[in-house]
Amino acid sequence: MSDHEAKSKGILRWLGLGAGPHGDEDIDTVEATGDTPTPAEHEDPRERRRRQLLTDIGSFLLTHHLEVNSFTLAIAHDVLTGADPKLACLLEERVISRQPVNMHWLEDACRATGRNDGVAQLDAMMAKLEHSIQEFGQTTVAAKSAANEYNSALEQHVSELEQVSKAGIVITELANIARLMLDRTREIEKEMNRSEMQTRALQRSLDEARRSAELDHLTGLPNRRAFESVLERETGTALDLNEPLCVAICDIDHFKRVNDTHGHEAGDRVIRAVAQTLAKISNENCHVARHGGEEFVILFRGKSIEEAWSVLDEARDAMAERRLVNRATDIPFGRITFSGGIADVFAHPSPREAMKAADDALYAAKAAGRNLIIKEPGSAREAA
Repeated sequence: MSDHEAKSKGILRWLGLGAGPHGDEDIDTVEATGDTPTPAEHEDPRERRRRQLLTDIGSFLLTHHLEVNSFTLAIAHDVLTGADPKLACLLEERVISRQPVNMHWLEDACRATGRNDGVAQLDAMMAKLEHSIQEFGQTTVAAKSAANEYNSALEQHVSELEQVSKAGIVITELANIARLMLDRTREIEKEMNRSEMQTRALQRSLDEARRSAELDHLTGLPNRRAFESVLERETGTALDLNEPLCVAICDIDHFKRVNDTHGHEAGDRVIRAVAQTLAKISNENCHVARHGGEEFVILFRGKSIEEAWSVLDEARDAMAERRLVNRATDIPFGRITFSGGIADVFAHPSPREAMKAADDALYAAKAAGRNLIIKEPGSAREAA
């Protein structure tokens, strides 16, 4: 076994994972749970490896407190199976240095390795589909209009032909043919009308799908995907209007304790309660979103970092004053609080760097005792 392989196995064990997708020695040591365990010698090796991989993926997400979604599951799978060796190396270095492996770092690492999580492709496909629907709708409307005009003109000619009573058999036959053509074009016009209605329905469905893809269904707030779009748009608007722009990241304090004590359903109610508190400060210049798990992000346009801190700190204080009770058991949750970090977007090279600064300030708030909102230390704007 090479030194690198030995070190990788050591890292995986430190994370609470197996030796890897091909490490049968570690897979065999996993004990089955339940009343009637299946002997390892009677189990299909492929099934055993699949079970171990699922266990390792779950351990990876739990160890790093990552939300379970398509992005994190794909990351865990590709790292543990060796499908993305570049990302695996970055993750190994991160773990060795004892630095947190969170969503922000994973996104940065994916960009650094050229990995595409499919969101950009999905956006491009939806935009292309929407454009095609619009073009088809315009073509349908134009065709229906042309058919209608043609019908009117043809109907006028048919009436004129039918009024000629002395023109003989030829004119009569022409009139009959024209009448058949008119009936057919009317059918075409009806089909065009149905196509137009179907196009509008498809457009509405696409709009609903887009809204659903950008909604956090637990809290009713915009989700991480929607916030990324808002951040890009509001950054451009703030630059054009020469307005300040601040971003904050908040995290519910001791949330794991809530889940362990009261259960995940109660934990979901706590998340909704914090979301409702933060939603009260939301307006056209203040955007609140659920970033994942027990984490929220807030974007303030038109407020300095001091003003944004004041608004968010009032929300923190309002949440801390509430006394929540688990309705299922009548057991109080105790005081539910959240901590936050806030950063000046334009004090950093990019909005993503500002998000990182806000995340660092959040960690500082946690380290300082929680139930705090901390501004990024030594921001460029404050120094100026």
